[in-house]
Amino acid sequence: MEWKKITIHTSTDAVDFLSSELYDIGITGIEVVDHVPLSQEEIDAMFVEVLSDHEPVDDGKAMIHCYLDENMDVEDMGMKIQEILQRVSKFVKIGEGTIDYGTTKEEDWVNNWKKFFKPLRLDDTIVIKPTWETLEDQKDDDIVIEIDPGTAFGTGSHETTRLCIEGMKEQIHEKTRMLDVGCGSGILSIIGLKLGAGHAVMTDIDPRAIPPAKENMHVNHITDDKFQVYQGNVLEDDDFCVSLGEHTYDLVVANILADVIIPLTSIVGRFLKEDGRFVISGIINTKEEDVKKQLDDYGFEVESRRTMKEWVSMTAKRKK
Repeated sequence: MEWKKITIHTSTDAVDFLSSELYDIGITGIEVVDHVPLSQEEIDAMFVEVLSDHEPVDDGKAMIHCYLDENMDVEDMGMKIQEILQRVSKFVKIGEGTIDYGTTKEEDWVNNWKKFFKPLRLDDTIVIKPTWETLEDQKDDDIVIEIDPGTAFGTGSHETTRLCIEGMKEQIHEKTRMLDVGCGSGILSIIGLKLGAGHAVMTDIDPRAIPPAKENMHVNHITDDKFQVYQGNVLEDDDFCVSLGEHTYDLVVANILADVIIPLTSIVGRFLKEDGRFVISGIINTKEEDVKKQLDDYGFEVESRRTMKEWVSMTAKRKK
């Protein structure tokens, strides 16, 4: 099967901003190609050896390959991407700023990315390991999370996921009952349960995320009594919200995008216990104030804040 593809020729500075905007218009399958060398921190965090004579030379250029769902119109998406380029160019250099069109076979982008997904150490104890990789130099106290995202979002390598995990870790205790909205591969819930949470409920609007989330739970030896995973839309389906339980969660986590977090903030209170915490990530820094205002409007205050590159994550609680 061939998929329609739009390639954006841009700059490395603009990649994160453009990626966020692309997600906003419904393009969830993207691939970034650049020549940015790994930082020493990234090299240290990975169980791979980077040879000096194979390090790329950063020329500031990047390509973003956008893979379109079959129901997306190429011309319409092309026009929307042109509008995004114009908008983003007002606050960051976008380089060439051109697009071209093509096709690709499904197996090219569904499977080829696996060669770039290597074991990744998030901190002193948490290690993310692809199911097809072998982990070297494992420490006795490591918490190893095995992941095969399939077509779902969530390998643990993106800044937004790391920030969300950092905030989530502070809230986990033995009896924590957590709700993971937009669970993707299930990585946040798996980590929560591995850290000692009592139970996790996962939801995702995309039916393709449900099978890999379940499978990843089983790969990590998490029994069925510890989790549930449901496909549904908490923003549009009130019956679905009721079915998840009201005021029953110590922790709600959402690593999505600001434009989804903002409306989610208006209903998250119905899920949280009185002293519960709302850990959110996926917020591009240009939308941070919008998120904070929405939290304030719905009775929440920011308890802590974390940043990495252009991304912001927050932990919120009810105002006293």
